Amino acid sequence: MSRPAPSPIYTLRGAGGPLNTLHFSCLGGDTPLLFSGSGSGAIHIWNLNSRRAEKIVEGHSGSSVIWVNSLQSKDALISQGRDMQVCLWDLGEGRSELVDSVWTDSVGFCQCSLLESSPGNYLLAFAGKQTEEIKIIELPSKTPVCTLVPDAKLGMVMCIKLWQPDSGPGPLLLAGYEDGSLLLWDVTQRSKLSQAKAHPEPVMCLTFDTKRLRGISGSSEKKLTSWTLDTQTNLQLQDCVTLVNPGVSHLCIRDDGKLLASAGWDTRVRVFGWKKLRPLAVLQYHTDMVLSVAFSNHQDPRQRLLAAGSKDQRISLWSIYNEGADNS
Repeated sequence: MSRPAPSPIYTLRGAGGPLNTLHFSCLGGDTPLLFSGSGSGAIHIWNLNSRRAEKIVEGHSGSSVIWVNSLQSKDALISQGRDMQVCLWDLGEGRSELVDSVWTDSVGFCQCSLLESSPGNYLLAFAGKQTEEIKIIELPSKTPVCTLVPDAKLGMVMCIKLWQPDSGPGPLLLAGYEDGSLLLWDVTQRSKLSQAKAHPEPVMCLTFDTKRLRGISGSSEKKLTSWTLDTQTNLQLQDCVTLVNPGVSHLCIRDDGKLLASAGWDTRVRVFGWKKLRPLAVLQYHTDMVLSVAFSNHQDPRQRLLAAGSKDQRISLWSIYNEGADNS
């Protein structure tokens, strides 16, 4: 017997533009927060206890904000805008102070990727000025690390993910390109390790499970493609999930490795069991395409939330599959 379709436990309104990106900060004893970046250029910091925006940061000259993340504390925020800037913010003690910025010179929609390389130090990857170029720098020093450019013409860089393998010398980077290719790069060696053609259309989004060495990507077509890395770090295409309607904006795996959420162009959020990609739920609330999904990082699993941001300027929050469900 199928369950009734769930409803959001609450919604957040007032972002003033399409919700391109979401990021939770719920660890520790502090107030749980949700950061959102909108097409109007505003970053909202939502207090999940009061369910209101406790701060609004205007930082990209009115240009669309396409990515937000927090550094070691929720007082250190990093954001990326279509003004070709990545901005670092100090939000401590009521401030909204611009600490530093990085000029990306990229006009695309590719979201940055951030990886903590050592306490207080980070690698930041972003699409560069040239079509296929990925640049990686260190933060906070802004020291250039490398530039990654494929040999063949693959079109624009669409999405990237930095990660640190448990075994092996240095960080790796996964990238999806306009021609539907996925590439795995060795950042230290500045070399391509593997390549696979995952989609006939541009790779719109990807996410990667670093514990299981398994990822999934979406495009403008009616399918998701999953893939793994073998022991020789070769990309191996695996199962495909056929969707009802075409177009996926964003994908997110819950931290416990049990759930996958997809943000659909068809206004729906779809939830799958990550292990077998079994469809579990279709979440219907939004009236325009869903642009972003994020799972919260609450320490108590019963408090975990799924957030979805839409072009309809609303954020929906859902509590699903939090206790003892067999999400296989």
